[in-house]
Formats: sequence, structure tokens, C-alpha cells
Amino acid sequence: MKKILVADDSSTARMFVIRCLQIVGCRDAEFLPAANGREAYDTLKGQEVDLIVTDLNMPEMDGATLLKKVKASPRFHDIPVIVITSGYNPAKSEELQKMGAMAVMEKPVSPPALMAVLTTFIQPEEKSNDGAAW
Repeated sequence: MKKILVADDSSTARMFVIRCLQIVGCRDAEFLPAANGREAYDTLKGQEVDLIVTDLNMPEMDGATLLKKVKASPRFHDIPVIVITSGYNPAKSEELQKMGAMAVMEKPVSPPALMAVLTTFIQPEEKSNDGAAW
């Protein structure tokens, strides 16, 4: 079972992202919610995680700092990270992708846009015969 860490300081936004992930086929995944980057990083230390979806602007530790810590860690470096933000900025998006983000998406995320990003993450052999992810 895949484990997806979803970090956002808004519980409503976390639930929305989880619902979008379920809609695009991650129905059987285990979702690990975190209210900020520090909580997300602490969760990483105790869990095997397959994907991180993080908000950019959060208290205690923002998404950019979380991304930087994840990509600097030999243990977590290979975990794909999707950054979502309400203040989308092309220059910031480029900077985050250079830091190692798989994608930067504008809030609110939509299931089709999320599916397009996840298609690059899911290996063909991981897709089921009905086309659903995971």
C-alpha cells in the first residue's frame, strides 16, 4: 500500500487534496496528514512514504524548507514532492523545481491536473488494468 504524506496548515485543504488523490485513483493509499512542514518531516522519520504533497506557505516550517530538507537527506532524497500554493509565481515554481520538486501546482488543485502530474510518477507496471493509479 502506498503512503502519501499531505502537509497543509488548513485541514480543509488537506482533505481536499486527499479527496482529489482518491478521485484520480489513489483509493487504496494510506494518507498521512501533517499541519506544517515540521510535522511532515517528523512523520517522514517514522514512516516509509512514497509521495509528499505539501503546501508552500505554512507556519513552523514552510513547504520550501521541507522540500530542501527532504532532497538533502540521503534517506528521503528519492521521494517525489509536489508543492501546492495559492500564490503561484512562475519564478518561484522554477526555483522549487530546481530544488527537486516534481511539480508546483496552483491551489485549488484539480483532479485532472493532479492526474497529469501523477502519471509522470506512476510507473506503467504500477497502473492497474482499469487505468486507475495504485
